[in-house]
Amino acid sequence: MANIPFRNFLCFVQKRFLKTSVTVSISPSSSSSSSSSSSSFTVQYLMNSCGLPLETALSTSQKLQLDENNLQRHESVLTFLKSQGFSYTQIAKLVTKRPKILQSRVEETLRPKIQFLIDNGFLGSLLPELIAANPAILRRALNSQIKPSYDFLKVYLGTNEKIVAAIKRTPWLLTSDVKGTMQPNIDLLISEGVPLDSVAKFIMFQPRAILQKVDRMAHAVETVKKFGLQPSVPMFIYALRVMVSMSDSTWNRKIEVYKSLGWSEEEIESAFRSDPVCLACSEEKIKSAIDFFVNTMKLEPKVIIAYPKLLTYGMDTRLRPRYNVLKLLESKELLQVKKFTWLLTINEKRFLDEYVIKHLNQIPNLMELYRGNIPASNISL
Repeated sequence: MANIPFRNFLCFVQKRFLKTSVTVSISPSSSSSSSSSSSSFTVQYLMNSCGLPLETALSTSQKLQLDENNLQRHESVLTFLKSQGFSYTQIAKLVTKRPKILQSRVEETLRPKIQFLIDNGFLGSLLPELIAANPAILRRALNSQIKPSYDFLKVYLGTNEKIVAAIKRTPWLLTSDVKGTMQPNIDLLISEGVPLDSVAKFIMFQPRAILQKVDRMAHAVETVKKFGLQPSVPMFIYALRVMVSMSDSTWNRKIEVYKSLGWSEEEIESAFRSDPVCLACSEEKIKSAIDFFVNTMKLEPKVIIAYPKLLTYGMDTRLRPRYNVLKLLESKELLQVKKFTWLLTINEKRFLDEYVIKHLNQIPNLMELYRGNIPASNISL
């Protein structure tokens, strides 16, 4: 066997494995020979033409039997997908999720749907990314599902760009009953006084949130109003998104976490009105952030309450690295401000330019400190 090329040897092993696997899985019958042949062809085609690994091809073949006499149809599907920009990896993922796509008729079912998506803004890599994320799009009817869903979204979002943005966030918008689910919630929000442009933003940026059951949405609306936010203000929809993203029990636990840290109900409500995302943080994140601000940075609780945005920043990616840099600059008398809490909020480029790169001549390892590669105690002039 030493003289057998490795490639031929691999094919030999695969064929032996496939033959054994098929023989075990098929019960004796008069059609066992043809079934075995069909299964073997299916697995080999999934591997050789679609790029599926052996184990995946075997499991996928249990859901699909390809006909060797229909090879031209299977090949036409793959050729079409490749012509639309699908990578080999995306094709393998698509076939794994929806094997029966290989039995589709390109001109009758696939091309019209793909063309509709292209005509409405899914250009370049957006198209294969959408289909790979939600293969059901190619299974649903164009005229009774995809077009009506798209048209419904256009009523509120207006432009293809905004619709594409919403669908990118939630690919199954085109395959769900968006009108039946969204319309009651949209009607509720409008009746409560939420402006149409805010409703459009809610659909575009938080499509999952507006697909909640209407009774849950109504409960969330009332809760947010009790916190002092009125439907007419822009912050209302962000608070609503936070509220519907968690169960009542989770919401109550987070309220209790803040109370256990010494916050009053009025202070919690004030922080929520200022930045609702402070209640979207995990319980552990809330505790660790407040501990850092109070015990390390020595901030008064009223400062955190006034700037709850601080609680939403990453501890190891933003807060601690910036604090270490600023504290070192302060110790070297290179920092002109006494209270640098607001410097935690400025954008990354500005912070790097003004508080890291600017001082590299005096402190060469400052960038390494910022990146967390060395502790502050190792820095010296």
